[in-house]
Amino acid sequence: MDALTLLLERRSCHALQAPAPEGEALATILRAAFRVPDFQQLRPYEFILAAGDGLDRLGALMEQAARAGGKPDDVIERSRRMPHRAPLVVIVVARVRASTIVSRLEQQLTAGCAVMAMQMAAVAQGFGGIWRSGWPMFDRGLHHALNLEPDDQIVGFLYLGTPRQSPPAATPSADADAHVSPPPGLPTREE
Repeated sequence: MDALTLLLERRSCHALQAPAPEGEALATILRAAFRVPDFQQLRPYEFILAAGDGLDRLGALMEQAARAGGKPDDVIERSRRMPHRAPLVVIVVARVRASTIVSRLEQQLTAGCAVMAMQMAAVAQGFGGIWRSGWPMFDRGLHHALNLEPDDQIVGFLYLGTPRQSPPAATPSADADAHVSPPPGLPTREE
């Protein structure tokens, strides 16, 4: 698959099964993260991998966080099973590094770009993936259970595996012109 096709036809894959990327395929996915824009090369991210029994442990931590956070019973029950939606979950954490030049937001954006790069590298190798967020991403109790620092922020859970079926066809692209405007005070293309 060429790069433009990969980008223009990107879509998430919800139905994932084993095998998950491992060995050289997983190493390639992780290497892709190191190619994202990263001013000053701060590497402001960490990847926590959960597979096999690690999915059970992650589910237990999510259930514990849901219970401690006062979530409804159905959310607490579902929390334990959430990691099992794929054979591999990569928790991507923005670990903000001390810098007088690169802001916290820029570093978090770099970590977010790493999620996208890893998903694209997985798809390019024949795997599927979906970038998930939701309440666990912001739950400080889960952050603590994962031994994250107070300034760290989960930016996504990248679920990876082999598609059970082909994802639905890519929806038609949005009209780019509807999302483009000139800066205030500059003439438009029509002027």
